[in-house]
Amino acid sequence: MNTAAAVGSASAGPVMLIRTLVLQIAGPAAQRNIAGPLSGVDLGSLAMILVPALILSAVLAAISRNQARVSATRSPGVAPRHRAAFAFGTPAQVFVWGCALYLSLAVLLPRLAPAAAVSIFQTLFDSIARVGVFAIIVWLIYRLTRVLEMRLTGWATHTASKLDDLILPLMGTSARVMLPVLGAILALPILELPERFAAVASRATSILFIGAVATILFQATRAGEQALLRRYDLAATDNLRARTVYTQVRVIGKVIDVCIAFVTVACVLMLFTEVRQVGASLLASAGIVGIISGIAAQKTLGNLFAGFQIALAQPMRQDDVVVVDGEWGRVEEITLTYVVIHIWDDRRLIVPLSYFIEKPFANWTRSSAQILGQVIVWVDYTFPVEEGRGVLKDIIESSARWDRRFWNLQVTDASEQTMQLRVLATSADSSTNFDLRCEIREKFIAHIQARWPHALPQWRGQLARSAGCETR
Repeated sequence: MNTAAAVGSASAGPVMLIRTLVLQIAGPAAQRNIAGPLSGVDLGSLAMILVPALILSAVLAAISRNQARVSATRSPGVAPRHRAAFAFGTPAQVFVWGCALYLSLAVLLPRLAPAAAVSIFQTLFDSIARVGVFAIIVWLIYRLTRVLEMRLTGWATHTASKLDDLILPLMGTSARVMLPVLGAILALPILELPERFAAVASRATSILFIGAVATILFQATRAGEQALLRRYDLAATDNLRARTVYTQVRVIGKVIDVCIAFVTVACVLMLFTEVRQVGASLLASAGIVGIISGIAAQKTLGNLFAGFQIALAQPMRQDDVVVVDGEWGRVEEITLTYVVIHIWDDRRLIVPLSYFIEKPFANWTRSSAQILGQVIVWVDYTFPVEEGRGVLKDIIESSARWDRRFWNLQVTDASEQTMQLRVLATSADSSTNFDLRCEIREKFIAHIQARWPHALPQWRGQLARSAGCETR
């Protein structure tokens, strides 16, 4: 047996133990070759490696399926041990088969490979084994941190505090992102990679670490936004304060995201010596670059600064009702460069942020959502205004759309043929007021048609006879 090449290998001890056990069971006759260069000891060793691996893998698969079935019927906070067992099952199966394959190659390699290549192959297989073990450990840590995240989420749902509903899931997400990266960093010395590969791996893990920190910061920003906004309801009738807070928080959150992304990219680029040298060269011509950038990005920078002005001055807010270029709609989204207006007919009007700083626009909910609407009706001079005011009183005061603040009927204009009636009525918001005005217009005109049809607008004429005409 050519076992000298395997001396110092991690597999030498277990392989020698298995071969010795086979020899004790089968006797010296097992040393004869049976299948080409493979002896009975070799085949017996393979059987003692693969059969237990097959049995153990089947047991782990059965346990994993059972735990998956049990955990699927329970909430995340009730069955953490089942989910942990399920997370452990698949990596354990991969580890078992990896060990079996590694030991099998250690048995077959001295028999099948040339003597000069045994040590080379053995070194290669040892490196692959270390990388595989490292990958399985990182994979297992990732799955276990997922279980931890679900466990923390379960704890948060069973507590009375609302703040931990955001903090505990954030902690779980941070652990799920950061622990595998830290595991990769700590495992690099174990891999014993060549110097040129070690430098690349070190830089890659540094990039992963920076990305993980950025991901956690993005998640923390979202959690902070939710913590600030959870007390405010945009769907409420009087949502002025909610619209103010939503606008400020959303805009500031987007600014923080841009800052995080900028710092992340800068940190990644600083890992490369070539980029740092290019950066030094560019700084030497910063004046020219600044002028060119200022001219090229004038509109973009203008919109960015307009976003800060809108967040601080609040000329319009999230969910405000505005009229822009004759289009009525609600502010649906405010980004760092533009505003999305949801128009009443479900179209979307995209307006640059600078528009709201440089041009006038109507904001119907600047200080309150309450609004006063008017209805214009033209009638004949014979219309009884006082009786019409009584009818209008019944129409408005019986409507659920009127907010009980104010209504009025006045004659506001008169022409040579008709007079103009103006009806004023208040509502809680503009949408309700539109429906109220339509209701008043329909019912008031119906009353005029039914009770005073002669008071509808009409043309009058008088035909005079000639003085010399005879009457027949």
